[in-house]
Amino acid sequence: MTKVIANLLYSKEHEWVLQLDENRVRIGISDFAQKQLGDIVFVENPGVGDEVTANESIGSIESVKTASEIYTPVSGKVVRVNEELDDAPEMINDQPYEAGWLVEVELLNSEELQVLLNEDQYETFVNEGEE
Repeated sequence: MTKVIANLLYSKEHEWVLQLDENRVRIGISDFAQKQLGDIVFVENPGVGDEVTANESIGSIESVKTASEIYTPVSGKVVRVNEELDDAPEMINDQPYEAGWLVEVELLNSEELQVLLNEDQYETFVNEGEE
């Protein structure tokens, strides 16, 4: 069973977004995504200060099975990167919604959050894909 958290927003590319304040969000990959990838062995994140554009690649995640692009659901500037993943990328497998977060972004346009899925919508989206 895939774990979905109520106070998060989700993209159809399986990233989650936690709104930290009016202009800042934290981004990670969903429990569903980490399960699909398998054991994660490497994460390539953007750098602090990098400008990112919604729905574009900002890095990649490699697992023992495959490599996958990371897409940002929002546009803005990277203000923090989870550097602990450099030495312990498996934290994404263990705690995708807690210690396994990827980046924090200062939003350019908070309206982009309105197109993301809530908990129920994401759960339906994931379940339809698994049928």
